[in-house]
Amino acid sequence: MAKIESFEKYCLEYEEWFEKNSDLYEEELKTLKSLVKDAKNGVEIGIGTGRFAIPVGIEIGVEPSSEMAKISVSKGLKVISGIAENLPFEDAKFDFATMITTVCFVDDILKSFKEVYRILKQDGFFVVGYVDKNSKLGIKYQQKSKKSKFYTNAMFYSSNEIIQYLKKAGFCNFDKKYVKGTDSSFIFLKASK
Repeated sequence: MAKIESFEKYCLEYEEWFEKNSDLYEEELKTLKSLVKDAKNGVEIGIGTGRFAIPVGIEIGVEPSSEMAKISVSKGLKVISGIAENLPFEDAKFDFATMITTVCFVDDILKSFKEVYRILKQDGFFVVGYVDKNSKLGIKYQQKSKKSKFYTNAMFYSSNEIIQYLKKAGFCNFDKKYVKGTDSSFIFLKASK
């Protein structure tokens, strides 16, 4: 069952976070762009409101929250209702995929990563953006998760756990980049097929 309740109720607060934390958001975008470079034909799994998709040229995504999807659609993106564990695409369709701050909300991380692997072309790559559970921010989020609008049902993973799941799904050649200014709390991990 997709963990979308908070995003259905508080999608405007989600958007406000990026406005209030624009410096951090810009650093995250800069790091993401350095990994995606000029790649075309991408998809975002958990496209949310399109905050990360649009700046890197992604035009299509999967999103289980109808409220978040409405915002993405209003920005001109194509959004397909679905979940990471059962992606509504044929095999080998995309050159790359992204999953930004989504991995902590999936029900089955391994199945999700296997699905991403399935929809990527042979030379495709996958970028996962996440908060490491062992980082200062990860520890803080876990401690405050019961009071958080967004992280009540979140499951945080360490970088080593993410890499192990990616390996089990078939990925290799990992390139890890930390977002500046966050005490290495937010990480982008690029994996190749």
